Amino acid sequence: MRRRPSPRTRPSSPRPNSIRRPLLPHTSSAVADSRFFPWTQHWPREGAVYRLHRALVVLCALCWTSSARLVMGQTGQLSVDASPQTARKIPDKMFGIFFEEINHAGAGGLWAELVSNRGFEAGGPNTPSNIDPWFIIGNESSIIVGTDRTSCFERNPVALRMEVLCDSKGTNVCPSGGVGVYNPGYWGMNIERRKSYKVSLHIRSSDAVSLSVSLRSSDGLQKLACHTITGGKKQFTNWTKIEFHLKSSINNTNSRLQFTTTKTGVIWLDQVSVMPSDTYMGHGFRKDLASMLADLKPQFLKFPGGNYAMGNYLRNAFQWGETVGPWEERPGHFNDAWGYWTDDGLGFFEFLQLAEDLGASPVWVVNDGASANEEVSTSRIASLVKDVVDGIEFARGGPKTTWGSVRAAMGHPQPFKLDYVAIGNQECWMLYYRGNYQKFYSAIKASYPDINIVSSCDKSTISPSNPADLYDVHVYASSANMFSRSSMFDNTPRSGPKAIVSEYAVTGNDAGKGTLVAALAEAAFLVGLEKNSDVVEMASCAPLFVNDNDRRWSPDAIVFNSWQHYGCPNYWMLHFFKDSSGATFHPTAMQISNYDQMVASAITWQNPKDKSTYLKIKVVNFGNKGVDLNITITGLGNAIKSSGSKKTVLTSSAPLDENSFQQPEKVTPVSSLLADAKQQMGVSVSSYSLTSFDLLLEPSKHSTI
Repeated sequence: MRRRPSPRTRPSSPRPNSIRRPLLPHTSSAVADSRFFPWTQHWPREGAVYRLHRALVVLCALCWTSSARLVMGQTGQLSVDASPQTARKIPDKMFGIFFEEINHAGAGGLWAELVSNRGFEAGGPNTPSNIDPWFIIGNESSIIVGTDRTSCFERNPVALRMEVLCDSKGTNVCPSGGVGVYNPGYWGMNIERRKSYKVSLHIRSSDAVSLSVSLRSSDGLQKLACHTITGGKKQFTNWTKIEFHLKSSINNTNSRLQFTTTKTGVIWLDQVSVMPSDTYMGHGFRKDLASMLADLKPQFLKFPGGNYAMGNYLRNAFQWGETVGPWEERPGHFNDAWGYWTDDGLGFFEFLQLAEDLGASPVWVVNDGASANEEVSTSRIASLVKDVVDGIEFARGGPKTTWGSVRAAMGHPQPFKLDYVAIGNQECWMLYYRGNYQKFYSAIKASYPDINIVSSCDKSTISPSNPADLYDVHVYASSANMFSRSSMFDNTPRSGPKAIVSEYAVTGNDAGKGTLVAALAEAAFLVGLEKNSDVVEMASCAPLFVNDNDRRWSPDAIVFNSWQHYGCPNYWMLHFFKDSSGATFHPTAMQISNYDQMVASAITWQNPKDKSTYLKIKVVNFGNKGVDLNITITGLGNAIKSSGSKKTVLTSSAPLDENSFQQPEKVTPVSSLLADAKQQMGVSVSSYSLTSFDLLLEPSKHSTI
């Protein structure tokens, strides 16, 4: 996410003043915003009057929806010029994804680690410290739990100390079940039946140890799986790493990890981890969430974020070098942009690995010496510049280079293909950005001349003296404004660096937590980007993920908790564009009298599995009128086959409809066979809908793909 819009891309609906304040709508998706019912904008937001008003709006919305669906008879003409002379190739990396550590997207989300604050560092370096979210089992007469700085890890000095005062016999008998600590994870651990979970921890004690390690229900009453660590007085006098696997015989979506003992003595614990053995590609990513990303076929992955990369203060910015190497040795840091601790299990290496697993090109956002409240002057920027060049060596260097050897030791001797580096996060307006940018640009190009460098300044500022390969654009707007921005790049000069629209999203009341109308507005915007793909190189939405227990920002593409997930309408909208990267674009022309709520695009694409070629026509209807559309296709080199074509529609009964855990597929695409597909055909386009017509073409020896 970006800190503030630049003057040339400032949305009509401003972002929140505080980047730590979530942008949440005042109303639910059941309540229409002023775009649909303007007379509601000054209504009270609570109390009996509000509830009455809300009921009236719901009733009006139902009536309005019914009447809107009956508005038919509007006709229009869509012409598609599929001739080779007017065709243009869309960039190979046109559509990708942007990941930011916001909403617990990574920690407690995409990164599959189940233990929160696994290294006990979240409370800070001064001890004793807060051990949240760890809880103590037993009272002060039986156990004293705190932290000290006795860890065996130099960069992670804090460890947990449990002084057990009770015993299994004697005058101070431990309570039934023992005393100790437990960790609930990120709003509960999802433990699945018959799946294996790898438990890792470091332990030290000068006393004999009998420590039960178990996975239990949230109240601790139900034992799912258990392992007991035992040892004599001398066995654990030095820090010892212990690893084992636990397997549950039942499902429990709200579990906890628990350590208990009935033996007096002092036990230290550190770097406690529980990881599912079954992760995406075996690389530590939560399988269901990573699979949703893979289904989008993203061509690039921009990471680690915007504000997250910069930080409110530089001491809390993402420091790539602190996030590589063995996970136990990573110090972690406080994500002050979005208000929570991250252990940095999802670090620089893991982002590069995720991009590789997805078949996407990594786009690394580097700190340019600025945070929300600080800025390093150009005269002092040299060390930060060197750090970025070192980071590129980590990604791309040979296994015998200084930083390439660190990557190789992590199990990846072959270099990652890092071809894009973004300098900063929309800081062009800051005092030292341009001077600092020049330093970064020169140093990176000197060592890696093939890397594409992205500037935070807009196109008008780029020149031979201030060069860039791409320039970053962020667009946040209301749904109506976003729809109008389908023509945003129509008059952009066709020469010079291209844009990467790395963040776009509909915001405001009609965005809700992810509404149909917001998705349609974004679809219209992407249709405009396809049309202008000669000046736009790449595009990705923001934000990508939200843990439903920690909404710092709405709307988001994918919603999840510890065990469930669903895609919002804008996630499903992206599926209509996943075949566009590298496809062939064809010009279109729409003619509808007195109706300006529709946009369309056309591409030719090839299915990589069976090599079938399709002409895909996408139509966005952002208005409340259904349209009978006559489609005429000219210049098509391959005939349309008599069968095998399909129609896919994203719509719902009301424009403010949303998906939820209760109704995860309320707004999802529905496909059907398209009968009688031909170069001239009549189709019906519903109000408030995104429709694609995939026309299967006869094979040809000469392809335009």
